[in-house]
Amino acid sequence: MEEGKPYTLLDVRTVEEFNGGRIKGAMLIPVDELGARAEKELPEKNVPIVVYCRSGVRSARAAQILAELGYTDIYDLGGIINWPYETVKE
Repeated sequence: MEEGKPYTLLDVRTVEEFNGGRIKGAMLIPVDELGARAEKELPEKNVPIVVYCRSGVRSARAAQILAELGYTDIYDLGGIINWPYETVKE
């Protein structure tokens, strides 16, 4: 993330959780909607995708869904509860 190369930061929590605080620059696709929305909203399957949720359970599931859809560069960041940096709120 610090290298400045293109990547997508993907929050897979709920809308309410996202609005309550997120990592700056993250886009939201709740994990339950990922299978239906990913190919339209994340058209480049070779761009790195960094996935996170609250504790790491949903992000692991999301990484598996993305891999099954043919995405090739997926990083599971785990949970935002372990994020040591600042978050932003809407």
